[in-house]
Amino acid sequence: MTELLVAVLIVVTGSALCSGSEAALFSVPLVKVRQLVESRAPAARVLLRIRQNMSRPIATIVILNNVFNIVGSIVVGSIATTVLGEEWLGLFSAVLTLVIIIGAEIIPKTLGERYAETIALTVAYPVMVVTTVIRPLVRAIEYLVSPITRGGIRPVTNEAEIQLLAQIGQQEGSIEHDEAALIQRAFRLNDVTAGMIMTPRVILTYAHGSMSLEAARQRIIESPHSRILVVGASIDEVMGIVLKHDFLLALIEGRGDQTLADLSRKARFVPETVRADKLLTTFQEAHEHLAVVVDEFGGVAGVVTLEDVLEVLTGEIVDETDRVADMQAWARQRRQALLSQKEEKSQ
Repeated sequence: MTELLVAVLIVVTGSALCSGSEAALFSVPLVKVRQLVESRAPAARVLLRIRQNMSRPIATIVILNNVFNIVGSIVVGSIATTVLGEEWLGLFSAVLTLVIIIGAEIIPKTLGERYAETIALTVAYPVMVVTTVIRPLVRAIEYLVSPITRGGIRPVTNEAEIQLLAQIGQQEGSIEHDEAALIQRAFRLNDVTAGMIMTPRVILTYAHGSMSLEAARQRIIESPHSRILVVGASIDEVMGIVLKHDFLLALIEGRGDQTLADLSRKARFVPETVRADKLLTTFQEAHEHLAVVVDEFGGVAGVVTLEDVLEVLTGEIVDETDRVADMQAWARQRRQALLSQKEEKSQ
């Protein structure tokens, strides 16, 4: 009887270890494994190798599991026949099947999923060693199933999953509300274009390049903008940009007779369709804060600033010098007012 109990214990324990290890290896996220590698957790590098190529380690575990379940059951059945007799073999087989289902499948896989990180790190080395030992057999099985399992590498995660994780993290309290909101807004950068966040041309402050600084003094000082477009005959002929700081400094230094064209800096032009994430990169690389937005016909549609792009991430930014919080809303109101005035005059 002792021999039978030992045999059953070996079969159930071996099968349970295989089932729990398989569940743990599949349950621990690849992103988490990479984080463990960066934190230099023991066995993390081995676990990363396993997670990056799961076919061989899983084949090893499946082979061992079937050895315990099939070969072990045959051996246990043979011992049970000798110890209990054939009349009790049917009942013993039913009890053994129930024990294997509960003790070697359900419970180990549940624990493997629940404590995936700890178990996966623990079994990483043994699994890799066994995989190396039976490599010829594993490779043969891998070759046989490759026509079915062959395929491209799936991405570890995607945009929708990251946004959902941020939302779940906020609900569970693992990240703050403002952190979750920032993550959600970050994904808007490649959905928002310059035409959607620009300051429209109807409210731009611009001045002709031939004007002297003294002549443009009042207009530029009263402007709510820190960067002024310098144009030629019309607003669609942009010659450059004048910084209000440079303009005021020139006035203080007594250069009032200098023209705006002489003081202007080269303007950068971008299409209405350029995405906000590309704009952010452009501003960072060029060390500039403003770009002129042109429409499909090459005309000036407005201007977009670094602040406009950052507001996609942070929400509206208003400082003590801003007279209008939302330039686009103001532009719509002004356009509507102008249209109303034209309708009144036509009547």
